[in-house]
Amino acid sequence: MTHFIGIDVGTGSARAGIFDQRGTLLAAHSQAIATEKPKPDFVNQSSRDIWAAISACVKAAMSDAGFVASDIAGIGFDATCSLVVVDEMGGPVTVSPGGDDDWNIIVWMDHRAIGDADQINALKSPVLDYVGGVISPEMETPKLRWLKREMPQSFARAHAFFDLPDWLVHKATGEDIRSLCSTVCKWTYLGQNGTKGEGWDKAYFESAGIAELGADNFRAIGNRFAAPGDRVGSLSDAAAADLGLAPGTAVAASLIDAYSGALGTMGVDLGDGALDERLALIAGTSSCHITVSEKPAFVPGVWGPYFSVLLPGLWANEAGQSAAGALIDRVIEGHAAIQQAREIAKAEGISVFALFDRRLEVMADDGETATLTKSRHVQPDFHGNRSPLADPLRKGGITGLSLDRGLDDLALDYLATLQALAYGTRHIIAEMRANGVTVDTLVVSGGLAQNRLFLREHADATGCAIVVPDQREPVLVGSAMLGAVASGHYADLPAAMRAMSGPGSRISPRGGEIATYHDRKYRVFRRMQEDFVAYAALMAGTDH
Repeated sequence: MTHFIGIDVGTGSARAGIFDQRGTLLAAHSQAIATEKPKPDFVNQSSRDIWAAISACVKAAMSDAGFVASDIAGIGFDATCSLVVVDEMGGPVTVSPGGDDDWNIIVWMDHRAIGDADQINALKSPVLDYVGGVISPEMETPKLRWLKREMPQSFARAHAFFDLPDWLVHKATGEDIRSLCSTVCKWTYLGQNGTKGEGWDKAYFESAGIAELGADNFRAIGNRFAAPGDRVGSLSDAAAADLGLAPGTAVAASLIDAYSGALGTMGVDLGDGALDERLALIAGTSSCHITVSEKPAFVPGVWGPYFSVLLPGLWANEAGQSAAGALIDRVIEGHAAIQQAREIAKAEGISVFALFDRRLEVMADDGETATLTKSRHVQPDFHGNRSPLADPLRKGGITGLSLDRGLDDLALDYLATLQALAYGTRHIIAEMRANGVTVDTLVVSGGLAQNRLFLREHADATGCAIVVPDQREPVLVGSAMLGAVASGHYADLPAAMRAMSGPGSRISPRGGEIATYHDRKYRVFRRMQEDFVAYAALMAGTDH
């Protein structure tokens, strides 16, 4: 019994992976999950659908590995920080305007609660100091406030509200022990105050207009907590039957998916470096930037400091970009040449991104592609700015366009978008450094970690070394580490990281003229963000 299962629920799919005690991936399976978008900025999912997808994934991975239930010692879960609403029997309660109970999850990226977040921020509650001073509509209390206002019947029917990672653990074990990761990062719980409900600020919930959640010692949102990796229970008979595993298998306190990626990567190729000088960049549909430190750091516009949400006794800060992979998709799919690019890529058996790389190399007379974007600049806040400006209402833009609608012009848009994401990371790092957080290395995971150009532009634009794990499934191995600790195989998460993280490859920033070029473009990036505010003031008639 030295094998562990990591289960990950991302925005578009559920996945399960089986790992041995050294972090070697033995089998994995994924399955798409359903999403409803009934209105602009509304994004819903179904807990029933997600659990069914997880069950199928675990069974398929077990079959592929040729394992029996007794081969698995522990399970860890991670998922997006989405809000799950259930009734007294554990059944789903609708969050959808259509009223279908099956849609009982408000997805992390849903922005229906922007107004509620604004109202909460106006309160200037002390708990907001621990989310960078500004709460996001992607967090749970604005969504709960929205639900009470706009769907009071659902709010009244609800018996419990879970973060999705915690609901998965609850579904697996029957226990109601929440993870410090989710509740501290997304619910305003102050983990440094204790694990028996002492971290809730009753005055905050009263002033926010959701005082009901404080009833019975905050029963509906949790009053027992555990650090990630702690054993919170065992697989129930019903869950074991669903997953094809053995009842009694150890189940760990969960992680938000980005934090699982951080856990699975921050120990990669560490050498003599310090863990608190690393930033875990988990870059997929959106991106998350996570650091840890021994002392709390308060960074305006950056979430945290969060206590014991990733590693025991350490503080974490979390920044991010609301759209990363989603931004790239939006830019290239809006270009006239995208269909031509797809047809060429399909005919040659390559991705459109490989095609863009090749076109850029042809366009660069001196062999340096980075400087092709001298006149093409992207302001990447298409879905707002999560960090460090903390403004969900911001919009993006592209400047330097011509009448060209061909493939080369599309490749320029693509490169400028990658660079804009890198400048967003640079902005985040600058604010962190200004407030006491040391960063000199980026450990990159997620889908964009496979994009060579994305990695190179990040190294050159930030001046930081890039480490890319050899591990093909860093998020899943992070969750498997949770199971390895919960089962008692490793004493704690640092021990599991040392044993299971594995090696990685390194990319160094090139410096010199390339660094100077990026310095200039970064100034354009910041100017474009300032100009957005100026344009808004002009249109509002407040530019006096």
